Amino acid sequence: MCRQKAFTLIELLVVIAIIAILLAVLMPALNRVKEQGKRAACLGNLKQLQLAWMMYADENDDRIVNGEASGSGNGSATVPTSGIHAGERWWVGGDCASGYMAGDQLPEETQHRALRAGALYPYCKNVKLYRCPTGVRGENRTYTITDAMNGLRRDGTYSGNVGARNGRTVLWVKRRTEISVPGPGQRIVFLDEGRITPDSYATHYLNERWWDPPFVRHGDGTNVSFADGHADYWKYMGSKTLETGKLAAVSGLNASSLHQMQPVSEDDYQDLYKMQKAVWGKLGYSPSHVPRN
Repeated sequence: MCRQKAFTLIELLVVIAIIAILLAVLMPALNRVKEQGKRAACLGNLKQLQLAWMMYADENDDRIVNGEASGSGNGSATVPTSGIHAGERWWVGGDCASGYMAGDQLPEETQHRALRAGALYPYCKNVKLYRCPTGVRGENRTYTITDAMNGLRRDGTYSGNVGARNGRTVLWVKRRTEISVPGPGQRIVFLDEGRITPDSYATHYLNERWWDPPFVRHGDGTNVSFADGHADYWKYMGSKTLETGKLAAVSGLNASSLHQMQPVSEDDYQDLYKMQKAVWGKLGYSPSHVPRN
């Protein structure tokens, strides 16, 4: 009688070990490919929103949209009757719960109603384009407009209800033609925070520290869009920037303690300068380190 051949136990264990090693080697590469796909989808969303922002200006005599997100929390986007945005409807309505920093969320239908009520919705009628695929689950908007693009004005950036100038640079922008030095390809409009927030993305002009934290997304950076219509991946370098930003994007974490972050290392300061210059066009103070670009 012929003996039937089979794997021994040791041979099976060797095969299993080889498979485990291969998986350990391949999984990081597969995860990177998956993340790159999500990053590309996020960049596509930002380009669509940026196009809507530009179309709004085209149809409103060059005036750019109210860059604040309404803080009403009821899904509406009423037109303010006073203040710096009198007569300007919010770009999105009240889609943010009062306890958003602790992870509270409004019902999905309320969030969708807020997006549909916003001033940009007629130009971008797909609620899925307002959030990154890797954003906090249950939140239907992860993108925010920066302060300088007709958002909340900051000390030193305005004169009355118009933007102040630093040389030829208009700091707080109300009209698209005011974006000239530096040009539209260097001024940020939208950025991906990864979670819902009200108002606009807060950035100091006169102080050498962060206001809102530097949300870190898609690895070690975030996606941003610019006034000329292009979108790009923004990579951070500083260890404290990365540590703070990764915490800021965590669902349910109260991010208030991460505001007003002070840079520590040279790279941390360069991250701050890069953001402040892209938001306001220039720094409003003498930096303690020499900006790299």
